[in-house]
Amino acid sequence: MYFYTLAALHEGMHAENLTVVLQTLGHPRPVLSLQDPAAANPPVDPGYRLHDVAVAGGRFCLGAAPDEPFVFDNEKWGHEVEIAPFRISATPVTNAEYRAFVDDRGYARRELWSRRAWDWRRRAEVEHPLFWVKADGLWHERRFDAVVPLDPWHPVSQVCWYEAEAYCRWARRRLPTEAEWEMAASVDFSSGRKRRYPWGDEPPTVERANLDYRAGGTIDVRALPEGDSPAGGRQMIGNVWEWVDDTFQAYPGFVCDPYKEYSLPYFGTKKVLRGGAWATRSSLIRNTWRNFYMRHRRNIFAGFRTVAL
Repeated sequence: MYFYTLAALHEGMHAENLTVVLQTLGHPRPVLSLQDPAAANPPVDPGYRLHDVAVAGGRFCLGAAPDEPFVFDNEKWGHEVEIAPFRISATPVTNAEYRAFVDDRGYARRELWSRRAWDWRRRAEVEHPLFWVKADGLWHERRFDAVVPLDPWHPVSQVCWYEAEAYCRWARRRLPTEAEWEMAASVDFSSGRKRRYPWGDEPPTVERANLDYRAGGTIDVRALPEGDSPAGGRQMIGNVWEWVDDTFQAYPGFVCDPYKEYSLPYFGTKKVLRGGAWATRSSLIRNTWRNFYMRHRRNIFAGFRTVAL
């Protein structure tokens, strides 16, 4: 059963990667039978304001529990860590927030970039997110083969870890640690219980998370309050993957699973992302899931949220 499950879930990963390839190369957006027009335009609260939520910190079990039906080796096993109190943004960084960084010459200001990041930015001649396009003095973005106005309330997407780090310096904030992210997404502080998903243990639905390609792209960060975590984090599952500060490492007592090439070769070289994106299969994702990419990869469906200093 392990190998059948592994094969099915791995196919889901490749389906998302194929979507990334189609976006990167500018092919038309695939039209799939499971797409739902209502999922692309869910209701939003027009009075919603961007804000931080407070997380009390304390002892926390980072990683998957042994009673999970299937986990990958890099999620094994849950182990206690100590987390100081922190404040994390309730939503991922929006296009409007990131546009302010771009318009403030964030890409040209050396003090906002680490040495390695600055070398990469100059070498790659990066001046803005990969799929942003300026037309008639206004920012647009390319979604597959179409160029459309930048939606201010959608999360910024297809930015790399270096770009997220530079934005945080500009905003006088920081990326969350992996443990902070998972705590904010999973802990029910009234009971001390850890949830499988931010909303509970029930499988994802369209009212809770933007997954499974149903929306055909990102959605407004103000949407889907039914998916909020107990701490108040919105869309911590789905919409965009979220970079965290940590470099991908093995958990204590790591033992490699039969698919030896999955995690082991990448420890210490890549950065961690959490939460899944709109093209991620719902059967794949949960609060403990760990994705990982090189810090300069900027064509994946990745954004980020921030933590107050």
